[in-house]
Amino acid sequence: MQDRLTSYERMKRMYEHREADRVPVMDTPWASTIERWQREGMPQKISYVDYFGLDRIASISIDNSPRFPEEIVEETDEYTIVKTSWGATLKNWKHTGGVPEFLDFTIKDKSSWETAKARMQPTSDRIDWKYIKRNYPTWRKKGAWIRAEFWFGFDVTHSWAVGTTRLLIAMIEQPDWVKDMFSHFLETHLDLYDQVWDAGYHFDEISWPDDMGYKEAQFFSLDMYREFLKPLHKRAVEWAHGKGVKVRLHSCGDIRPFVPELVEIGLDMLNPLEVKAGMDPLALKKTYGDRLAFDGGLNAVLYESPEKMWAEMERVIPVMKENGGYVAASDHSVPESVSLEDFRHFVYLAKKLGSYT
Repeated sequence: MQDRLTSYERMKRMYEHREADRVPVMDTPWASTIERWQREGMPQKISYVDYFGLDRIASISIDNSPRFPEEIVEETDEYTIVKTSWGATLKNWKHTGGVPEFLDFTIKDKSSWETAKARMQPTSDRIDWKYIKRNYPTWRKKGAWIRAEFWFGFDVTHSWAVGTTRLLIAMIEQPDWVKDMFSHFLETHLDLYDQVWDAGYHFDEISWPDDMGYKEAQFFSLDMYREFLKPLHKRAVEWAHGKGVKVRLHSCGDIRPFVPELVEIGLDMLNPLEVKAGMDPLALKKTYGDRLAFDGGLNAVLYESPEKMWAEMERVIPVMKENGGYVAASDHSVPESVSLEDFRHFVYLAKKLGSYT
């Protein structure tokens, strides 16, 4: 199937709720999945995006961490234990997918937060100017969609900086501390991305991960969302829209009670629509499809039974693509159980079903 539009043109039309040549198609494999694909014939020197003909998303990331000293604590053939610039001690498995095991944290209370906060200043050396300068012209020339990766909110604070139980208790017992962390993470990022923008490197969307739910439930109530996170999400949306930039939120889990709030503040696109947690992409499209675009919604559990995945794609994609506003992707990522040929068929079928011609 011959593409007529660039990824930039395609994504722009999806955000504008207009049809294109086809919907954008993308997904994120685990490192262990890429290892499998390479064993099955994918060349090591080519990116999976180019190999499968996925849409090009170029990312700009900047460092808003406390810059605690990083070190490798232990390394074996199976795993590494590291200390990160956020002060977290993580165990990463080398040849299997999934998230790290979080062993310890440096930021544990308001006092240790103040130490970390003092280290989080929006200095220009936190931006990889050489990387941006080297790649930006190529991104534009090749028609990539450029994403500014933000790092703030509940998800990254509990998982990468403080610890889940500690943060949830603090939201009840020490709300001012939590609000200060959430706000400082964001404001540092806004200052740094203002520097990127003012230097002439303009991006097309901002996106951030803020997982707020799990299976058929949320980490906190709707009232707590409104108190702690909605003002920050709104701040990010207004900042981006002030530059003419679109806004995409990644939030795993069942976040159905929060969706009307996200629509109200002007969110442009929601990802990943995690079906196994309780999200229903077709219901979301029916209710909010004129105001909100969607990215994902193809149940990754079905990768275990490819024929069921193909049937699900045939059920979901034709409805989701109506009037634009859809990016075809799984509702999480591509696990190592997915073969090279099965993912090749996934991409082929997504493009076929997502075609507007």
